[in-house]
Amino acid sequence: MSNLIPGIEGFHEVPVTHSMLATAYGSGAIEVLATPAMVALMEKTAMDSVASYLPEGQTTVGTEVHVSHLKATRPGKKVSFRSVLTLIDGRQLVFNVEALEGETLIGSGTHTRFIVDIERFLGKIYKLPIK
Repeated sequence: MSNLIPGIEGFHEVPVTHSMLATAYGSGAIEVLATPAMVALMEKTAMDSVASYLPEGQTTVGTEVHVSHLKATRPGKKVSFRSVLTLIDGRQLVFNVEALEGETLIGSGTHTRFIVDIERFLGKIYKLPIK
């Protein structure tokens, strides 16, 4: 954890595919980027940005998202996702996240993740003995 510092950035870019649409997610009746798909990609961007800073056997899990979806995006358009680590409080990591279609901001907010030991985390939820 000592390698983590505020300011670590993440970036991810994808075209909007049919599997990412509100109609596919069941979250809407119009064929535009689904808010749950946008949020998932924001989380992925934040998660990936810090993964290489963590010791082997550790990862992060998302615990909180506060996001506004500001503009609809149609299939085929490229959307870029950015994250910036803004706060480290023990195992808690807070990120600013945003989604853009070109230069247009289509979503923004904050996302909180916690650093966990994978084996211990899975042991707790599956009631497995910890080695």
